[in-house]
Amino acid sequence: MLDDFLVMALIAGAGIALIAAPLGCFVVWRRMAYFGDSLAHSALLGIALGLLTGMNGNLGTVIVCAIFAIILLTLQEMRILATDTLLGILAHAALSIGMVVLSFVSNQPFDLHAYLFGDILTVTQEDVLWIYGGGALVLLLLLANWASLVLMTLHEDLAQAEGVKTFWINLLLVLIMTVVVAVSIRIVGILLITSLLVIPAATSRQWVRSPENMAVLAAVFGLLAVFGGIMASYHWDTPAGPSIVTTATALFVILFPLASIARKKRQFA
Repeated sequence: MLDDFLVMALIAGAGIALIAAPLGCFVVWRRMAYFGDSLAHSALLGIALGLLTGMNGNLGTVIVCAIFAIILLTLQEMRILATDTLLGILAHAALSIGMVVLSFVSNQPFDLHAYLFGDILTVTQEDVLWIYGGGALVLLLLLANWASLVLMTLHEDLAQAEGVKTFWINLLLVLIMTVVVAVSIRIVGILLITSLLVIPAATSRQWVRSPENMAVLAAVFGLLAVFGGIMASYHWDTPAGPSIVTTATALFVILFPLASIARKKRQFA
């Protein structure tokens, strides 16, 4: 019989794996891993403002990350600087300002390590509600705009010719990422959020050919990583967030060469 806190952790982790999988596919296809890291760094400012003002931490993170994303897309449209330069400036500015704001939060307990690396074994029912509520919104938006997102990922000019409003679809995608980042912080932490988006999607990409199948298989690998990481953390007293990412990495290392072998066999069959 599993302990209640372990069951709660598994439920929360499963929710994150399911919503991170389809979004992670777009992160891999569109090479947005650096953007995911930058967005996660800006989350610390949202947490700090939440603690300072008494606002819910998840809500504060969503607001700050959304502002970060809107500023980035606006500056990209203005073509002032290269995207990687903009990301570097905005991400490190938000991270630094967040640390400065945290220095003024002295009347509330704050575990910086838990926010950086996650603390899934202490999730509460409120955290689970945020995960599944935010996850339902993310999945609905992805399903409603799946065709436009895939077309824009394949060829943005073609998408514009087909009537897709690319700026607003880009904005939708990054705003969806803000929700996933906000609800994932307690699971894998600020420094490891992008890993949960990228690694299962990259693993599944080697085995399937269609976007839909890739999203489904990424969800399976994400669930395996969450379950394996949490159980490893429980039995060997390792940090939960890094254990989940380590399990996901192990799956990638094992399955990547197997996928290459399988492709070569199909070519010679």
